[in-house]
Amino acid sequence: MKYSTLIIFVLISMISYSFSYSQEEILYKQIDTTELFMKVYPSAFIHKTDNHPALVFFFGGGWTNGTVKQFEPHAKYFSQRGITCFLVDYRVKNRQQTTPFESLKDAKSAIRFIREHADEFKIDTSRIVAAGGSAGGHLAAATALIDDYNEDSDNLSTSTLPNALLLFNPVIDNGPGGYGYERIGDAYKSFSPLHNIRKGAPPTILFLGTNDVLIPVETAAYYRVVMEKVESRCEVSLFEGQGHGFFNYTNFEYYKKTLSESDEFLQTLGYLNAEPKIEIE
Repeated sequence: MKYSTLIIFVLISMISYSFSYSQEEILYKQIDTTELFMKVYPSAFIHKTDNHPALVFFFGGGWTNGTVKQFEPHAKYFSQRGITCFLVDYRVKNRQQTTPFESLKDAKSAIRFIREHADEFKIDTSRIVAAGGSAGGHLAAATALIDDYNEDSDNLSTSTLPNALLLFNPVIDNGPGGYGYERIGDAYKSFSPLHNIRKGAPPTILFLGTNDVLIPVETAAYYRVVMEKVESRCEVSLFEGQGHGFFNYTNFEYYKKTLSESDEFLQTLGYLNAEPKIEIE
């Protein structure tokens, strides 16, 4: 084989490997006959020796339904920016007849799995970001703030604490008057992120539409006040006239705006550089 041909062959092999790996679904948990997978989008720079930040997405759907496809556009974008992204499936009521508590157990198992396999994924465990929308936003925040609701089969010595949070109209208040109280009940005291904010809470950016009928603006503002009291960074980005789910890809204008702000936020944390710039599609 000629030298030039060899180079072309190697390049094609690397591209093929990257493509197939980016589509890989990895089993991270099995409960009885239920298998739970996460889809991995490796950093575009995965073949370099440096470890990369990780971004873990939890879909929304009221702990009742939803699909990992919700955050596929976000994962494709951020993987090109240099972050290894994970789209996590978890148990929900409509598919597994489970409660929100099982959803949280799965989210915490997913963070643990990623930390325990950090070397294989080539990720930096000091730069793990949890993200989610609506009930998925609750799960992301809860992996950082809630001590209870751990799977017995998990290695509890492995931390579930992410190093930063991207929250898209998140369910942060499960108390009386908050979202999901009719399903959570008095357990909100150990389940609701708003009621469990503490010192060491990771830096957070929260996106919310001012016309969200599920998450009041006042709730987000109070969340920021409590975060600041424990000396944790919390930015609240409001979008005038927008309702629940405004950030999704189908609402491209606001998908693009929230994605850009997320990128800038991660740059301020040192998780991303300004380059390479990737066109948002």
